[in-house]
Amino acid sequence: MHLLQIILATIITLGILVTVHEYGHYWVARRCGVKVIRFSIGFGKPLFAWHDRNGTEFVIAAIPLGGYVKMLDEREAPVAPELLSQAFNRKPVGQRIAIVVAGPAANFLFAIVAYWIIFAMGTTSVVPVVGVLEPGSPAAKAGIQSGHEIIYVDGEETRSWDAVSLKLLTRIGDTGELRFITRPMDGYSEHHVSIPIEDWEKGVEQPRPLPSLGIKPYMPTVPPLIEKVTPGGAGEKAGLESGDVIMAVNGEPIAHWQQLVDWVKRSPDLPLDLTVRRGNDELTVIAIPDLTSTPDNMSVGHLGVASKQTNWPEHLLRETRYPIYQAAWPAMVKTWEMSALTLNALKKMVTGSISIKNLSGPITIATVASDSVEKGIRTFLNFLAYLSISLGLINILPIPVLDGGHLMYYLVELVRGRPVSEKTQDFGLRVGLCIIFALMIVAIYNDLMRL
Repeated sequence: MHLLQIILATIITLGILVTVHEYGHYWVARRCGVKVIRFSIGFGKPLFAWHDRNGTEFVIAAIPLGGYVKMLDEREAPVAPELLSQAFNRKPVGQRIAIVVAGPAANFLFAIVAYWIIFAMGTTSVVPVVGVLEPGSPAAKAGIQSGHEIIYVDGEETRSWDAVSLKLLTRIGDTGELRFITRPMDGYSEHHVSIPIEDWEKGVEQPRPLPSLGIKPYMPTVPPLIEKVTPGGAGEKAGLESGDVIMAVNGEPIAHWQQLVDWVKRSPDLPLDLTVRRGNDELTVIAIPDLTSTPDNMSVGHLGVASKQTNWPEHLLRETRYPIYQAAWPAMVKTWEMSALTLNALKKMVTGSISIKNLSGPITIATVASDSVEKGIRTFLNFLAYLSISLGLINILPIPVLDGGHLMYYLVELVRGRPVSEKTQDFGLRVGLCIIFALMIVAIYNDLMRL
């Protein structure tokens, strides 16, 4: 059932983004008077096909990993004399540039619309209040204090932990200093703190900005009461039950749930002596946490038990909501910020500041798509917007085969006054295919290693 959900979520996600991208090409091509022969979502054998009144064939194909818009073009097949005026290659270079750019532009426009909807619906985020600081950590040495809210990072306002994390991610691989402004939750005085960094997290497979600085977000105190036991998990095998209260681990008293989590995480495949209160009885349970891996490939223990859901205090939650007529501008700002973040990450991946192991492929997209669907419409729209931005940026890169490669040729033609030679374009096509093929291999390999 879960596998079916992953497949359906992936098909829906890719279907939406590919349709948006290709429709951008199609819409501008039609406005420029180019005859579109086929509009295909997916590759391979057509599953459904129909024609519109202009003779364009619309196809939904069997392999949902892309799509294309096929236009009338003398370079691909002979064109009847009466249709030459509708051939793509006969159009002025300015129109060809517009048609090529329209695909990525549609992706950015879609992201703006998605964020517009999200901001109009409203979002609730957690106020970025510092919890525990690791003794001797960079944050502790610099003077960041537990209980303070992080209000600015490098001069930019941070109203949530997401904003803090995104800002810190832009500094991965940098040398210099991270500038924080914090203030106590019950006061108004601002504290300016600088943390020196040198090649910060450079080349790390999965950068973790906050833990690397020794900062743990504040979390409400959750009692060590088991609410749910996963069937077949280490907790069930040990005999733990819903309603059990964990009083101690290996003789050390437990006051809240996070203490139990910390014990379990650092004890994969190691026996833990749990003191449990069950009703009026006290008993001892030996549990051996299963070995599992986090998304950043760290080996941790997993007990297979869950605590009771605890609501966040209202003063630690921040709601952001705009009237629909005002939500467009923050949506555009968000699209710009995410575009800049993605471009910065690509640049640092090329220079080696960010490990190429962060490159993700279809398997990661599939699992994240499924998870985002489970979490609701806002999370799914947010994922679609980010993926649409990534698709737009990647397609605009000056790599032959991609839209950016064609754009590069047309810009050269615009400057020179004549097209790039067929021989040069053919060579570029081969190079582009090799680059794309190599990146796909790396991305799929990374996906498999995460599994």
